[in-house]
Amino acid sequence: MSTLADLAELVRAPAGLSVPGDVLAGAAAAGALGRRTPGLAAASVLLYWAGMAANDWADRRLDAVERPERPIPSGRVSPPAALGLAAGLTAAGVALAAAAGGRRAAAVAVPLATAVWAYDLAAKNTAAGPVVMAACRGLDVLLGATGGRLSRAVPAAATVAAHTWTVTALSRREVGGTDRALPGATLAGTALVAAAAVGPRPAAAPAVLAAGYLARYGGAQARVLADGSAGRVRAAVGAGITGLPALQGALTARAGAGLLGLAVAAAAPLGRLLARKVSPT
Repeated sequence: MSTLADLAELVRAPAGLSVPGDVLAGAAAAGALGRRTPGLAAASVLLYWAGMAANDWADRRLDAVERPERPIPSGRVSPPAALGLAAGLTAAGVALAAAAGGRRAAAVAVPLATAVWAYDLAAKNTAAGPVVMAACRGLDVLLGATGGRLSRAVPAAATVAAHTWTVTALSRREVGGTDRALPGATLAGTALVAAAAVGPRPAAAPAVLAAGYLARYGGAQARVLADGSAGRVRAAVGAGITGLPALQGALTARAGAGLLGLAVAAAAPLGRLLARKVSPT
């Protein structure tokens, strides 16, 4: 029997803290913050965890060679159990989105779930992988915006998607390491993402939060430039995951919800603390 700790490792539970901020940033941008927002955020977390479980199921043979300590190759979680958990979390996530946000939310949640599974089962090891994963995060932001003017959340969705592209591109080098070209490109992208989060008319809260995001994640990528070993790459990927709430907080604050933006960003240090117990990568 798998323990709760085994399942938490399978779905990379602490990384789930990086997810609600997508919905909050989208809702703030669209003027849709309200009683439906917590339900949509919870649905987003369920879909994220579903993707993590499906990812490990799809990678079970590769992980047996490269990461034998992971829950499936180590025998702590069986492949059928992982697949069943992924399917159950997907169904629960879509159902919760529909219950919380109605047809408009379901119309985004279904493509989001499809994109998650498409990444895990088909796109991950192809050139389209980073693009599909970026689309997943962009749709996640738009899920939060379904109660308001969806078009107003497109810039925030594009910003989070661009960040996700950088993290996903780096994650493909977690085992073998990388040369200087990749971290150079992702670091430049991260600088542009931070600038986009602040916007053309900088305000204090978005600027501070974007600066913190850039220092944390950009600093980790700069270290990969100096040393492209697999360990440094994994550290940068972890920084990209656990540092995302600061970016989401900047986007939320930029939309006029300053206190909420600070609250979203507060998930970043908590995520780093929990990541010491359960790896987010």
